[in-house]
Amino acid sequence: MKIVRGFHEAKSLLDAMLSERVRVSEEIETRVKEILQRVKSFGDRAIVDDIKRFHGVDLEKVGIKVSQEEIDGSVSFVSSEIKDAIRRAIDRIWRFHEKQKAPSWIMEEENGNISGQRVIPLEKVGIYVPGGRAPYPSSLLMAAIPAKIAGVERIIVCTPPSSDGRVNTVILFAARELGIREIYRVGGATAIASMALGTETIPKVDKIVGPGNVYVTVAKKLLVGEVGIDSLAGPSEICVLADETANPSWVAADLISQAEHDPLSSAILITDSNNLAERVHSIIYHLAQDLPRNEIIRESLQNYGAIVIVNDLEDGVRLVNFIAPEHLEIQTRNPFSVLPKIKNAGTVFLGDYSSEVIGDYVGGPNHILPTSGTARFFSTLGVKDFIKVVNFLALSEEGFKELSDITITFAEAEELHGHALSVRVRRETLFKEVKPKWMGH
Repeated sequence: MKIVRGFHEAKSLLDAMLSERVRVSEEIETRVKEILQRVKSFGDRAIVDDIKRFHGVDLEKVGIKVSQEEIDGSVSFVSSEIKDAIRRAIDRIWRFHEKQKAPSWIMEEENGNISGQRVIPLEKVGIYVPGGRAPYPSSLLMAAIPAKIAGVERIIVCTPPSSDGRVNTVILFAARELGIREIYRVGGATAIASMALGTETIPKVDKIVGPGNVYVTVAKKLLVGEVGIDSLAGPSEICVLADETANPSWVAADLISQAEHDPLSSAILITDSNNLAERVHSIIYHLAQDLPRNEIIRESLQNYGAIVIVNDLEDGVRLVNFIAPEHLEIQTRNPFSVLPKIKNAGTVFLGDYSSEVIGDYVGGPNHILPTSGTARFFSTLGVKDFIKVVNFLALSEEGFKELSDITITFAEAEELHGHALSVRVRRETLFKEVKPKWMGH
């Protein structure tokens, strides 16, 4: 891991380091465009060809859609411990997200005007569940539960098959627990294109959510407008803001937890304690050495890991807000005094016991988060992402009269006389006003 001292030096290093890991080559974008065009032109045929080429699976034999028998059969292949974990996670995630429900509302004025908003769930949502280096049933829970709470009628899931053509049984069990019945064995950019454009088998959806690799992200980017998306997710990242009270082994383990996702994952410690920085640096590789993903962890820490030593926590907070990390842990003497100063972060974990990993699975808050600095303007996935708002307005005669003058003033100031006409013809009828000369007879 790189060690850097001082705010300005760290800012320069982190800016260059974090920008480098999210660059997308022209070659990847070209390949994704080709995939999108094939799906658009050939539908299911493109899916079958791509899954054969990229996964070695013949979908003509096993089918694009996972059968209900396979979904129900997952019950027999999942241990009781995993079933219990999934059910407990569903309960906690559900209770957290249920607080996010937004009601429709109506406002009435004394003159009879009525206005308001209708909150309406999306009809069809596509969820992408990654399945590259490992299956992620937790991502299915995080995407599907807020959609269910929002009232989405139809949820479609795409996830890549294993080499034998099967979909991970834990993913199937999690879907079954949530009553999801439309699951397709399609991965990567092909899955995103299929849900965005529709094929003979996979329906066109209104919005696609869920993380994925660079091909998934580029496909979502290219299809914005054709379909709604949650955000453009990049590699996982964690930032730990800590002082001398933090446990160095716990900090090191938390950095490792995100580094093991991907060689492009980022793990950053920001601290005002030289002692903590030195101890974390001395033990982090030792803690990781026996883990199955040790090579991935080492590559991630070597290229995109950093320990930053700042003069004080105020500088540390400034760096955090500059980075806008996906996951932020605050391991300080009084973390709640630091929280109000944090403006840019996906989810914040407060105190020594609030391991980000617990948030990945059962903490309650969503783990589908803005990455690559986009926490400056994107929010965590939630119920709001599965609704749309329709405004309405009903003016009374008195209300129309009150607002018509100012409306005409605005319209004519913008030289939009057709706008003004829409109001004037009503005023002429209601109040017997004289027409302006340009209105004719």
